[in-house]
Amino acid sequence: MAIRDVLKMGDPRLLEAARPVEEFASPELAQLIVDMHDTMRALNGAGLAAPQIGIGLQVAVFEVNANPRYPDAESVPFTVLINPVLTPLSDAMEEAWEGCLSVPGMRGLVPRHVGLRYQGFDATGQPIDRSVSGFHARVVQHEVDHLRGILYPMRIRDLRHFGFTDTLFPGQNLQDD
Repeated sequence: MAIRDVLKMGDPRLLEAARPVEEFASPELAQLIVDMHDTMRALNGAGLAAPQIGIGLQVAVFEVNANPRYPDAESVPFTVLINPVLTPLSDAMEEAWEGCLSVPGMRGLVPRHVGLRYQGFDATGQPIDRSVSGFHARVVQHEVDHLRGILYPMRIRDLRHFGFTDTLFPGQNLQDD
């Protein structure tokens, strides 16, 4: 188990597009996934992308089960998603509050597709093909943005809806991101 340091907004590595994974059976990939999972869980994250820990590969992990940072979110099964491709299921968009482990202590109102199909590979190179909606779709889009060098503040339409969590939501006792 290794909990890795998460890069913070301002680090130029977070703005770089990640490279596709080419070898699935490597011990290095297996260890990266374990470290990402452990780091995400230790920080109560809903997801984590490899670039957030300084690894420029198209690898993301996500899971939501009674997460204190997102108390009203539906469960999302633990998933390792490698080399993802996203396809919106419609033009329908929805704005909702997001936070990020790379932008600690802040939240913003971010537009995302309501439903999408995501395709890619799991940790062993087996294909993944899922259609999802709601919070699950939001988490996937957020993590895949990291693989493309995009942080959620770049998607906020109105910066009046971006600020410190404790100021935006006083008394709600939401944890830092």
